[in-house]
Amino acid sequence: MAGENVLERTLETTSTWAVATVCLILILVSISIEHLLHLLAKYFKKKRRRSLIQALDKIKSELILLGFISLLLTVSEKSIANICIPKSVGETFLPCGSLTSDEEEEETKCAKQDKVSLLSRKGVQQLQYLIFVLAVFHVFSSVLTFALGVAKMRRWESWEAETRTFEYQFSNDPRRFKLIHQTSFGKRHLKYWSDLRILRWLVSFLRQFYNSVSKVDYLTLRHGFITAHLLEGSNFDFQKYIRRALEKDFGVVVGISWWIWIFSVLFLFFNAHGFHNYLWLPFIPLVMLLVVGTKLQGIITKMSLDSHDKAQVIRGTFLVRPSDHFFWLGRPKLLLHLMHFILFQNSFQLAFFTWTWYKFGFRSCFHKETKDIVIRLSMGAIIQILCGYVTMPLYALVTQMGTSMKKAVFTEGVVQGLKRWRRKARKNILANLRNTTWQEGRPSLDASLIDTNSIGTSPSFGTLDASFSVDAESFAVEIVEEDDDQNIRDREYDSSESDQERRQIKMSSFDGFRLSHRYSSD
Repeated sequence: MAGENVLERTLETTSTWAVATVCLILILVSISIEHLLHLLAKYFKKKRRRSLIQALDKIKSELILLGFISLLLTVSEKSIANICIPKSVGETFLPCGSLTSDEEEEETKCAKQDKVSLLSRKGVQQLQYLIFVLAVFHVFSSVLTFALGVAKMRRWESWEAETRTFEYQFSNDPRRFKLIHQTSFGKRHLKYWSDLRILRWLVSFLRQFYNSVSKVDYLTLRHGFITAHLLEGSNFDFQKYIRRALEKDFGVVVGISWWIWIFSVLFLFFNAHGFHNYLWLPFIPLVMLLVVGTKLQGIITKMSLDSHDKAQVIRGTFLVRPSDHFFWLGRPKLLLHLMHFILFQNSFQLAFFTWTWYKFGFRSCFHKETKDIVIRLSMGAIIQILCGYVTMPLYALVTQMGTSMKKAVFTEGVVQGLKRWRRKARKNILANLRNTTWQEGRPSLDASLIDTNSIGTSPSFGTLDASFSVDAESFAVEIVEEDDDQNIRDREYDSSESDQERRQIKMSSFDGFRLSHRYSSD
């Protein structure tokens, strides 16, 4: 037939205006996308959302990585196709039941040897499509999960505002004593099933699907966090802190670690026809997600049991004690890595389904069974909604109850204020060194003064590495942040202050809560 003799035109036989037009369109699209990302970064910077800026940079780096992989496939397309393997090996682990292909010709080198290519040129091109679809689905899935979590957490703003009302302060007056079973938190968690491990796990599993984060849980965990790390009765905005911490964790979720790539390769391997992976592979992320949610609910109950064992009567409100031993292996961060794996594998399976649908048709050999299509689509949607709207907010709240608090406890304005104060303090000390003759020794300034990276490993502000010693002077700093203006002021006090005055100035304001710290040589 005449159509079979038509040869593909190369650039040698293509009009230059056609090549220039295609290149121009690609360049304009690329510049537009880059400009949109730049505007988004400027918006985050204006809103002082550094964690989201870092997450955006992570997305860019992952897209660059996937693009580089695609480029390597393009460059090495011919080399890969020239790798020949025996036909008997090439016919094993096929995604379809038999070797059927629309490929009209095999690589000449392999055909002469009566072998087949490891991966044909057309297969390499199809794999590039899969990489592109995977990148789009991974970014979309991560953003959707974060958006659902933030939407669920908006109701916490009213709970946080309630803690500043007179009614709340009166009902939780520390001068009032209560039996632990009379508290709302005790009534919710201290029941007959609490001491039985099996029943406790069953109740924790069921609570994921109804009122996963209750108001009394939020207020009690907030009180425990503030009591353990800050000052009791502080006006610290716990809801904003959780949001900042979640934004920082979003930067981890949106990335792709090496060990996640390994599991993705295994997913491709188990896509062979004989494994019937549609009957078990889509359920792995769902089971893992339900186990993580059950564990998070169980941690809340275990904290209540721990407090109940230590005291039967409480002062004010129910007090839970944050500790890493409630989490698997004593590592709260492990739950984040599990959710990272769950989200990526779910987006990978949805991307794989979309890719096979686009390249091979809806009823291709990849999805011959109707139940295969129903299971994959339903599991993907359920996992996405359950993770974003249920498990993610629960994770954001419960993981704050570890031994250490995260450095997101400082707002961006406070961090910058501490850095400016550090530079000013060092400058003053160095000026004193030049103008003062010391007889007993020289004042020392810690090189790691106000190291904000140490906040993540510090159980309280008392361990903040922010001290220096001066023989003749004592210094204290107060950093005040006022809502969106985030104005920062530095104060310097001399050694003539009385003890009572020192106790009064032991407070520093960090986004609404008061924190004591005194820098002196005492």
